[in-house]
Amino acid sequence: MKNFLTLIALFIATSMVANAQTSYDPELAKQVGADDYGMKKYVIAFLYRGDRVSEYSSEEREKFQAGHMANINRLAEEGKLVLAGPFFGNEELRGLFFFNVESLEEAEKLTASDPSIQAGILKMEMKEWYGSAALPLLLELHAKLAKEEI
Repeated sequence: MKNFLTLIALFIATSMVANAQTSYDPELAKQVGADDYGMKKYVIAFLYRGDRVSEYSSEEREKFQAGHMANINRLAEEGKLVLAGPFFGNEELRGLFFFNVESLEEAEKLTASDPSIQAGILKMEMKEWYGSAALPLLLELHAKLAKEEI
């Protein structure tokens, strides 16, 4: 019985490895920059309410918001921004950006292109993060789900 259970466990383990190996796509892994675990480094930017928000009228802030959204769309089209979104509520922490870049310095340069950052309406804190290399593939999937562009 012990040998039988060992054989079953070995069969299950072998099947799992075989399934993992047959679903592995080396070309896709290379395309998205995956390591052996299917992971890669990103930079996450935490967007906070800036120190200069009160200096602007609501009309001016709306214009900055439009520029902020245009900048998000541009960075996404360039493949530099793979995930972004606001938090609900009106707290200091406003949203997140997931940058598909190699360094904090590169993410800081991209951040500097945002009109709301330039105006002091938003400010960012950045952290390096290790996550699934599949994140850039979400943009294509998202485009199939959205009726309207943000």
